[in-house]
Amino acid sequence: MTSVRDALRSAPMVSDVPGLRLLKVGDGWDLVRTSAETGLLALAHLRATGATIGPVLYDGPNERLYYAIEPGTADCWNDLPVRHLCANSWLVAPGWEVIDDWYGGWCELPDDDTLTDAETLRMALQHPYVTADNAKRRSAACL
Repeated sequence: MTSVRDALRSAPMVSDVPGLRLLKVGDGWDLVRTSAETGLLALAHLRATGATIGPVLYDGPNERLYYAIEPGTADCWNDLPVRHLCANSWLVAPGWEVIDDWYGGWCELPDDDTLTDAETLRMALQHPYVTADNAKRRSAACL
């Protein structure tokens, strides 16, 4: 299995934007994409509970968070506001050396092949703190 950090080292550069790489998904890990609002709340919950966290990418321009998880462990998450990216998916991502930039950056990027446990992430995304804040934002947007 290739770690995300190792995959970034060998990923081709995006020619028109320095520091960005074209990362192939599904080679030892999949991604779960969620809105930045939801993803950051879930990340705060994971950190507060001491959960093991794998790579987490913040995509600033699109306001999204991506969590690296074991392949095939989020196939049926239709009840959550996420998208599962797996084999044959590609992601434009900053290189491992980019921590925070205009593009976003890596909130977490372990040196090894650590991944976020899919079930732990699912529980964080369903935590009342996360879902209550999302409901509050949706109702405020309707006013």
